[in-house]
Amino acid sequence: MNTAIQAAPTAAPKASTDFDAIVIGAGFAGMYALKKLRDDLGLSVRVFEAGTGVGGTWYWNRYPGARVDSQAYIYQYWFSDELLNEWNWSERFPAQEETERYLNHVADRFNLREDIQFGTRVTGTAYDETTQRWTVTIDTGETFTAQFLMMGTGGLSAPLTPPFAGHETFKGQVIHTATWPKEGIDLRGKRVGVVGTGATGIQVIQSIADQVGHLTVFQRTANYTIPMRNPKYDDAKRTELRAAYPALKERVQSTYAGFNYDFTDLKFADLTPQERENMMQKLWDDGSLNFWIGGFIEVFFDEKVNAEFSEFVRKRIRARIKDAKVAEKLVPKDHGFGTRRVPLETGYYETFNRDNVELVDVKATPIECMTEKGIKTSAGEYELDVLIFATGFDAGTGALSRIDIRGKKGVSLKEDWATHGIHTTMGLQVHGYPNMFMTMAPFSPAAALCNVPTCLQQQVDWVADCIRFVRDQGRSSIEPSAETEARWLQHHNEVARDTLLFKTNDSWYTRANLPGKERQLLPYTGGASTYRDKCNEVKAKGYEGFITT
Repeated sequence: MNTAIQAAPTAAPKASTDFDAIVIGAGFAGMYALKKLRDDLGLSVRVFEAGTGVGGTWYWNRYPGARVDSQAYIYQYWFSDELLNEWNWSERFPAQEETERYLNHVADRFNLREDIQFGTRVTGTAYDETTQRWTVTIDTGETFTAQFLMMGTGGLSAPLTPPFAGHETFKGQVIHTATWPKEGIDLRGKRVGVVGTGATGIQVIQSIADQVGHLTVFQRTANYTIPMRNPKYDDAKRTELRAAYPALKERVQSTYAGFNYDFTDLKFADLTPQERENMMQKLWDDGSLNFWIGGFIEVFFDEKVNAEFSEFVRKRIRARIKDAKVAEKLVPKDHGFGTRRVPLETGYYETFNRDNVELVDVKATPIECMTEKGIKTSAGEYELDVLIFATGFDAGTGALSRIDIRGKKGVSLKEDWATHGIHTTMGLQVHGYPNMFMTMAPFSPAAALCNVPTCLQQQVDWVADCIRFVRDQGRSSIEPSAETEARWLQHHNEVARDTLLFKTNDSWYTRANLPGKERQLLPYTGGASTYRDKCNEVKAKGYEGFITT
């Protein structure tokens, strides 16, 4: 049962300004938080969503080629057997349209729209120590209050546009992939430039090359990728998957990254060179992130093992590109495999065999400015009709910092983090901000190293249990103590320092895409299953180390 997308809410939210809980964002986390807090805990809940529909990432990111890179059968909600049985995924890695359609179906199936206020951007939140409630201000100037505040704002939802000089002089069209218009953009026959070759840029480039007149790709950092294997599903396959859902639901809770596959118990050093090659080829042929987070855990810690994986991928990149000079530009040499985000791709490298595609290495010839006609590098000017920025996000903190969040004593979260460095407790709460909960925030696996639905559902479940505890205890608020938060940060850093991710500075994982920002590894690298155990331990000990009032 695949229903059509509803672009607007079917009914206005209930008229009220005071709630038990306010949720910001109607993506995977926000929708589940509404369902959980309203239907399981019986709270009055209002969700504020800047878009005109649900979906979060899958509402905003509708650029050409947008597609999940987690398998459909684990990139979904687990809370309803009826939902699992009635939704029909069409392929292993669904495109944006299908994922958005699924989330709209969930919203309609569980009557979520009636408590979501669409087209509403939250500008500020402030905690009142006297009433022990949060006041939330929206872009119309209206205010609302709630005992509990849930930030479902996403980890990759604050787009970054390079501050190129002369931006305002360009006569063509400029678009960031995260703000792609619903009506689309006609690129046929045009001179198009794409800045950025991360996961998003790769999807755009491979999707539009055969439509445009000429495509100029501005690459700063070459990336390792994995060829996607994306078979279509028929009824027989869907029946097979549904039979496996109960086991899959349990399996994803116990793996390193929330997928249905996990690292092998085999030690890389114990295998012969041929056995290693065979094992890597088998993982590679799966056509998924299995090659990255389902093989050998040593790839994250051991430079020699990482070097073998890196060279394995480099050979396969070179083999797909006709021009050896172009191939060398597309082969990563400044970092090891898996230490930056690893995208899946379909025909990406073959794109550069086309006569209408040009690759510009902006490390060798830096971009100097934008002009009326296009982009000027140190090597010359490239004339364009359309310029696409696939330049990523202010990850982890950006969506939170763009809201004026004020905790106890009016302290600004943005200024707090800027002054003292980012600090969270398990990426779920921050000391000094009682009753404010977060998902996909720094120092949790959801910040980057987890199948998003797996980790977001786990985090929302923890938040719901915590709120239930506060109310059952007859208390008004909860927050981690400064000591508890310091211990989590210390643990996070101790685990991170052992990884090659921590040593790779040129990555959004470490905030390297934000000039002037302190380098901190955003994702918790202890693994999603370990993180879950630690969250459960906090609950089992009655939230020891947390302050309740």
